[in-house]
Amino acid sequence: MNEFIQYSYRLRIVRWRDEEAALRSIRTAVFIHEQHVPVHLEWDEFDAISMHILAQNFEGQSIGTVRLLPNGYVGRMAVLKNWREKGIGSAMMQKVLQEAGNRGIQEIKLNAQTTAIHFYKKFGFQVFGKEFMDAGILHVKMVLLLSI
Repeated sequence: MNEFIQYSYRLRIVRWRDEEAALRSIRTAVFIHEQHVPVHLEWDEFDAISMHILAQNFEGQSIGTVRLLPNGYVGRMAVLKNWREKGIGSAMMQKVLQEAGNRGIQEIKLNAQTTAIHFYKKFGFQVFGKEFMDAGILHVKMVLLLSI
């Protein structure tokens, strides 16, 4: 018997002040516990001024997030381990790019972990510059020009 499993989730645009606990729980699990990013490097003043996308399953569990800064930087993309490879990251990236376009942002920038370069290239991002270390993880700057 073949079994088909569909993973259902929803994406919401949220503000830090309204969903801080949910956003923190995802980023703590992924960045601090799994990737060993030092706590003092994870939290910054940009959370309060950024647009956040929150992915939740239909039971209300928070399972993924990404943020967009007003200057067009995308960052803090995280999906809980058990929810990876189910299209959530791609759906969040499509949503963040759509929102950036809606806000008139023409150049999207991000610092990608080198293991995620291929993921971002699927959306048209290009590597810009040399590899560098950030929080003990190898990264590269990537840029995407949106046609508005």
